Amino acid sequence: MGEEQTTASRIRWRRGTVTAVGRSWRDAVELTVEVPGDGAVRSLAHPSIVGTPEVGDDVLLNTTAWAQRLGTGGYALVVAVPDRLPPDPTGSGHLVKARYTPLQVSVQGVDEQATEHHATISEADHLDGMPVVVADLHSALPAVLIGILATDPDLRVAYVMTDGGALVAGFSRTLSALRASLAGVVTAGQAFGGDLEAVTVHTALLAARHVLGADVAIVSQGPGNLGTGTPWGFSGVTAGEACNAVAVLGGQAVGALRISDADPRPRHRGVSHHSLTAFGRVALGGVTLVAPRGLGSELGRQVEEDLAGQPERNPVVWMDVDGLEGALGLSPVPLSTMGRGYEEERPYFLAAAAAGRYAALRVPLPAGTDDTEAPAEAAAADPAVG
Repeated sequence: MGEEQTTASRIRWRRGTVTAVGRSWRDAVELTVEVPGDGAVRSLAHPSIVGTPEVGDDVLLNTTAWAQRLGTGGYALVVAVPDRLPPDPTGSGHLVKARYTPLQVSVQGVDEQATEHHATISEADHLDGMPVVVADLHSALPAVLIGILATDPDLRVAYVMTDGGALVAGFSRTLSALRASLAGVVTAGQAFGGDLEAVTVHTALLAARHVLGADVAIVSQGPGNLGTGTPWGFSGVTAGEACNAVAVLGGQAVGALRISDADPRPRHRGVSHHSLTAFGRVALGGVTLVAPRGLGSELGRQVEEDLAGQPERNPVVWMDVDGLEGALGLSPVPLSTMGRGYEEERPYFLAAAAAGRYAALRVPLPAGTDDTEAPAEAAAADPAVG
């Protein structure tokens, strides 16, 4: 018999020469690479993985996404600089991510034995009621963070990046710009490149609380989103699983709804089917769904109708958004989702900021604090449909 044939995925390989170095951020640098037959190719390198290419370097590229002209992932990716390899890694670390692919990397996990945090994570079993805002898309992150800090600028906020989108945290320009406003980034599952690495969303949440000292955490996939137009075939399904992790660990899951009146696809207008599926059908431990007031009568009615069928475990809160639009206007990063900016997708970003505000108002008071000292605004956060 001949060799067994498989339907393995294919990589489009190319060699080229770096002709220009562009902007850089966190752990990413843009390049122009001249490739025979393809011309000037927009490329990206992650220095922590392949080193830092320079003009004149010959590089090996994966041009699969570039050739398909994909959106977020539409770069050619530098796989190696064959004539100038980076130094070998130093230190411990046996968590392998991107496992059994040609580009697997080893990192030190917050939950492995050799790390200074192993004892903390071994003993931690609870989030102490920490609110956790869960969003479907990475683009919600800055708006959620703005909603939290506009409500209480003294709160420590950690970000947990799951592996539904980009795996490399350094790819996100948003994270680079928000670094000063975050207590830290924890990359979970196959995602890597955060300030802390974790095997699961569960240990990532525990690290956010007990290592980074977060008052609030935000969970979403990295940049990019895989969708197929089918009810279950989208990477954001894992938002519901993240809510389950929050419930198991004794946190408060808060859902940042994906709301739009600009998306041309009917399944994403009003409350997206992504939110209704992930939160309504996957999040079996319950999640508070936050809808912003001020959407306008027509969209507001549609959102209310879309959320009317939520199970009893998912209370719906209509949140006042006074001051949030002004805060969103001062965002340190451009607010954009699916190629549309704030003016087109105001409801989406307002919903994310409202979820952040709700979470900020639900932060438990320190032990021994008189609950009469709680913010007066907290009354607006009581679960109630409105």
